[in-house]
Amino acid sequence: MSRDILLLVEKCAHCISWYDLESGKRVRSLALPEFPHEFVVDRAQRYAYVGHYGVETSGHVGAGGHSILQVDIRSAELVRSIDLLPFNRIHGLQIDEQDRLYALSEEKATLLVLEQPHVDTAPRRAVPSGGIKSHLFALTRDGQTAFCMNLLSHTVTKVRPWDPLHVPVACHPGQKPEGNCLSEDEKTLFVSNRWSNTLAAIDTDTMVVRRSAPCRDDVTRIYRSRDGRLFTSNYGDRSLSVVDPETLRETGYLKMEARAIALSFHPTLALAYVSQDDDRVMVLDTETLRIVAFIATQREPDVSQVVSL
Repeated sequence: MSRDILLLVEKCAHCISWYDLESGKRVRSLALPEFPHEFVVDRAQRYAYVGHYGVETSGHVGAGGHSILQVDIRSAELVRSIDLLPFNRIHGLQIDEQDRLYALSEEKATLLVLEQPHVDTAPRRAVPSGGIKSHLFALTRDGQTAFCMNLLSHTVTKVRPWDPLHVPVACHPGQKPEGNCLSEDEKTLFVSNRWSNTLAAIDTDTMVVRRSAPCRDDVTRIYRSRDGRLFTSNYGDRSLSVVDPETLRETGYLKMEARAIALSFHPTLALAYVSQDDDRVMVLDTETLRIVAFIATQREPDVSQVVSL
C-alpha cells in the first residue's frame, strides 16, 4: 500500500528529507552540499532534481553552487551530481511534460536545458534570461516558453529555450519581482513584487501588465490552487493571503506565528504544506484556512512536494 510522503528540502540543515504525512514523522534524510534550495520531481516520481544554490539567500554574496543533485526518491540515495560550471548559483528549476529539466543560473542570468536529465552530464542548450540576478521562472507545460524573474533589473522576461534566435521580451511589473505562477490556460502570468508590495497580472502573449494591485508587506511567493485561487506568502506581514485571480484582491487572510518560506499543495486533498522560518511545516485546510497540524522539521524547511511511495 502506498503512503503520502512530503519531500522537503531543509536548506540550513543541508539535506532533503522524507516526512510521513499520516504521522508527521521524519522517515529519513539525505545529506546534500551546503544550502540546497529549489527542487522538482519527474512525472514517474523516480527522481528529484535539487539545485545547489550554495548560499543561504539571494541577499548573501558568494559564488554559490554549480550543480544539480539527482536523488533517487525511493532509495533516498544521491545518484550523482551534474556539474554545470561555469553556470553557478543554480536556483529556479522546472520540468516540462516531457520530463526535460530547466535550471536557472542566477549569477550568469542563463536558462539551461537538460533534455534527458537522468543521463545527461551537461546542459544540451542555454539561453540568456535577458535580465540581471535571475532567480526564479515559470515554464509552460510544453517547455517552449519561460518567464524569468530578474531581481536586480526589476524585470520579468519572456524567453524561448528552444529558439536560439529569440530575443528576450521584458516588462516591468514592479520592484523586485520574485513569486510567480501561470494561469491554467497559460495566458496570464501572476507575479508578486516584493519591494513594491504589489501583485501583477501579465498577458503572456504581449508581455503587457494587464492589472496591478496592492498587497501585504514583502510578498515573496504566489501559488495557484487547483480551483484557480491564488495564495501568497507575505514575508514581512507574517501571513498568507488568498487572492481572486480576476481582481487581484484579497479574499482570505491568515495571520501566522512565523514567516512563510514556501508552499505546496496536496495533489488530491484540500491541503497545503507551508514551510515556516520557525522550523515547522504548517498543514493548512485550503477551503477553510484552518490550521490542521504542524510538522516539526530540521533547520529552515523550504520547498516541498507530496509524493506517493
